[in-house]
Amino acid sequence: MRVLVTGGAGFIGSAVCRRLVGANGFSVVNVDKLTYAANPRSLDPIAHDPRYAFERADICDRAALDSIFAKHRPTAVLHLAAESHVDRSITGSAPFVDTNVVGTYQLLEAARRYHAALDRRARFRFVHVSTDEVFGSADGEGRFHEDTPYRPSSPYSASKAAADHLAHAWYTTYGLPVVISNCSNNYGPCQFPEKLIPLTILNALDGRPLPVYGDGLNVRDWLYVDDHAEGLATLLAHGRPGERYNFGGDAEKANLAVVELICDAVMPSTLQKREASSAGVRARALPAGSSAPSAGISTTEPGGNRCAGASTAASASGSSRPQAPPPQPSPHAGEG
Repeated sequence: MRVLVTGGAGFIGSAVCRRLVGANGFSVVNVDKLTYAANPRSLDPIAHDPRYAFERADICDRAALDSIFAKHRPTAVLHLAAESHVDRSITGSAPFVDTNVVGTYQLLEAARRYHAALDRRARFRFVHVSTDEVFGSADGEGRFHEDTPYRPSSPYSASKAAADHLAHAWYTTYGLPVVISNCSNNYGPCQFPEKLIPLTILNALDGRPLPVYGDGLNVRDWLYVDDHAEGLATLLAHGRPGERYNFGGDAEKANLAVVELICDAVMPSTLQKREASSAGVRARALPAGSSAPSAGISTTEPGGNRCAGASTAASASGSSRPQAPPPQPSPHAGEG
């Protein structure tokens, strides 16, 4: 199987590429624009594998997509490229509409044209990867299901809901064999440090304030990224066109509880090293719509594979820990 993966240099996308090439033995064509949330170093384990190819392109560029389809002749598409940070969508929604809605439309059209000319069309799959945020908040109603009504509440989730509807419409109207998946919050190696878990870890290690959105009581399910990658690989082989599949980790926790767990694991050794046990690390609440301060990340995968952060510039305090860049528009680097 030859899989065209969009957003394959992002957090989830890179895990998927590593999984497909390494564990499944598939050929992978990674299409990524390489903006701020992309991390090519996360693909080092497969970068020189003959089954892996990279194409730097914007999914909004239809001509580029047509050329990539014609050149590589994929048997499946795994669409992960997306703007995915809620706070960024609140302060600047245009890139979310451009990438998540218009970009998905352009990719669907390129795939439809390519699929129509195939001799063995029955084998082709278009797996559209989305988020459980399109369902809104559970509010004590239990878990989301594939038939849960859509109730997006941010520009990010609204743009992903629109993309989901487009993908399903291309199945219903044109017969494109689309499979839709919706996942809960992912975590794991190589995650961009604007996300809750890596940001909390790094700020705790540095003795900096720990950002908690709102009152911190929002409950989310947490899914390990490699488990998600395995599930998506399964959809490529066994997903039924026109169906929707939810992926969760069966690990529901309030954001504040996640932060407290990280503090319990990190703070004792950190405070001892800093000889500042009386100071501690304080948590603070951010008002809705505000952006969390950025921090850098350098994580280690199981087995010792090192994943570099977005930047290696030292901070003003002299720390050599990689620092994340300030918010920038138009990442095409996948959910998560």
